[in-house]
Amino acid sequence: MRRRTLFARLAALISVSTALTGKPMSEAEAAADLENTVYLDIKEGRVTIQLLPDLAPKAVERVKTLCRQGFYDGTPFHRVIEGFMAQGGDPTGTGSGGSKLPNVPGEFTKVKHFLRGTVGAARTSDPDSANRQFFIMFAPAPSLDGQYTIWGQVISGMDLVDKIKRGAGGSGSVSGPDKIVHMRVASDVKPGT
Repeated sequence: MRRRTLFARLAALISVSTALTGKPMSEAEAAADLENTVYLDIKEGRVTIQLLPDLAPKAVERVKTLCRQGFYDGTPFHRVIEGFMAQGGDPTGTGSGGSKLPNVPGEFTKVKHFLRGTVGAARTSDPDSANRQFFIMFAPAPSLDGQYTIWGQVISGMDLVDKIKRGAGGSGSVSGPDKIVHMRVASDVKPGT
């Protein structure tokens, strides 16, 4: 049963790829695509993020590792600024908490830009301090280009991201912030969940 459902998911990806690019995606490419896709479940529903390992391999590997550890589950969006971005991934909700893993060096690019739906690695003033926090852009922010690592792009559910409760507070002062329900690598998710 699970194999049949996985095949159906792969067939759907191949179909979408063909419609978007005009050329069919192989079954192997579709399976790799699931490995480089994250499902971000929030109270409003599921947001699908395409990972960009060619652009930021270390950041993508870190996100996948943390997803597989369940690190993001239940963490708040502690800094959500209208017209700018929604930031999450800190279990303390203060913006200063992190994982036990070492920081990831910056993987900056000027090839891809911070546009609506771009997902980037949050960091301190140290360019090599990205660890676990991330942000999703509500609008373009050219000032971030080449300054922050881009590791993903929202490919569906941006309307749900738009509904995340606004608020900010470096000391966790966002009143009742929205939280991540689950954040999983798509290839690890059982069909129907």
